[in-house]
Amino acid sequence: MRPRKRFLLSLLVSLALSSACLGQTKTATTVPVMVKPKIRAITAFINLDPAQYKSQVADTLQMLRRAKTTFESRGYEVQTIRIATQPFPEYTKGMSPKEVIAFFKEYDALSEKENFAPAIGPAMLNAGDPESQADLLAEIIGNTKHIRGSVVIAGEDGIRWRAIGAAASAIKKLEDSTEHSQGNFNLGAIADVKPLSPFFTAAYHTGFGHQFAVGLESANIVAEAFRGSTNIDDARKKLTGMLTTHAMEIERHAMRIDRETGWAYVGMDLSPAPMKDVSIGAAIENLIDGPFGSAGTLTAAGAITAAIRNIPVKQTGYNGLMLPILEDSVLAKRWSEGRVSLSGLLSYSAVCGTGLDTVPLPGNISVEQLDMILADVATLAVKWKKPLSARLLPVKGKGPGELTEFDDPFLVNAIIQPLEPR
Repeated sequence: MRPRKRFLLSLLVSLALSSACLGQTKTATTVPVMVKPKIRAITAFINLDPAQYKSQVADTLQMLRRAKTTFESRGYEVQTIRIATQPFPEYTKGMSPKEVIAFFKEYDALSEKENFAPAIGPAMLNAGDPESQADLLAEIIGNTKHIRGSVVIAGEDGIRWRAIGAAASAIKKLEDSTEHSQGNFNLGAIADVKPLSPFFTAAYHTGFGHQFAVGLESANIVAEAFRGSTNIDDARKKLTGMLTTHAMEIERHAMRIDRETGWAYVGMDLSPAPMKDVSIGAAIENLIDGPFGSAGTLTAAGAITAAIRNIPVKQTGYNGLMLPILEDSVLAKRWSEGRVSLSGLLSYSAVCGTGLDTVPLPGNISVEQLDMILADVATLAVKWKKPLSARLLPVKGKGPGELTEFDDPFLVNAIIQPLEPR
């Protein structure tokens, strides 16, 4: 080859390599890394038998840990693995209250040792169940650290007034008997919540078990979808597209776990749960260009739920906007400022949300006042045929204007507000 031709060929190769390198650099700097949601919970549903619960839990954890590894190997961080049972009165029948509490202390210790979150299902699942079940549930929660449970205050048959009163009494009992009144984090009042929800405190089942569901922690996806959106409809469409991508990928791996383990995958709860600074409140404020609780909040809440309901995966649980006051830094701040109220949260629940979650209340609230708050939740659930729940947190010895002192790494403390509007 002549020198001139070799020079020209060398020049062309150099230019081609430079162009390729420049192209790679441009791609690396302009294509954003895909934001992924966390998986808040992989929840297994089992029929617990006190006579063989240790072997049942060991078998269940084998599946849950395999599922956790599968999701994390695909870049989805898993925050918790959980085990939920049939309603606890079914498998403690014939035990004395003392024996029941002793059994659940052992179960609670096992959950701490094996690092899983336990839910023991609801008290008063059926309309005719005795109020003593709710009282016993409060005793169980008051004597354990990790166990969650619920009281069913409404169903397809309507509002359960006796259950509402029993739940209010249980809340007051845990306020008085647990440190910092913190026991009420583990007690929920649930209205028209069907079985197989992966989120606590509502998780339970009524069938044969050997099933699992997935709950997302995707407030970061909502924030990403809302960033730069020109209007609420544009934000809704972006959110649907982004969540669909991840939900379908997560479901694909869930179905693989189903095939490989024999545990039946029953669905996903797409509710965009927040976690402190990964705030659903901040995402909504960015969209409406104002503080949470101002005009536009209700519309944004409805848009989020509309986006979720359009995602083509198997859905189970709430699948609505979650607004847990003390699990979200911005919501806790707005509550402390008095911008958010019980009635406001209920209005958002009418179009989207999951009810009244981790709401701090004055310690001098009466059972009758708690009864009326729970009745509002139950009425709304029955009216609109939608799942709602309440986790109410009255704090013993604290009143309006005082800061809560809950001791939990996943919670934000907030200033207690008066029950009545100022």
